[in-house]
Amino acid sequence: MQDRRARTRRLIELGGLVQKSGLPERLTALAAEDERAVILGALLMANRMLASPSATSSADDLIANWRAAGRSALRHTNQPETETTA
Repeated sequence: MQDRRARTRRLIELGGLVQKSGLPERLTALAAEDERAVILGALLMANRMLASPSATSSADDLIANWRAAGRSALRHTNQPETETTA
């Protein structure tokens, strides 16, 4: 039971990250027919990039760049709102 809860929590967290990326909203704005297919396609392309990195960037370099961008976005997203509403 604990394993199932942990898996469910992880899947929810991953879905939240997709949402935080802003990609679903951008796809909706572009009238993408099936945003699920677009998101999966993007993830599959990222996976292929890791499987066969280019001469200019290794899989480790790609992961390091993605991690840095993600950490920066998470820091920005997790900051408390300081704006006052009128």
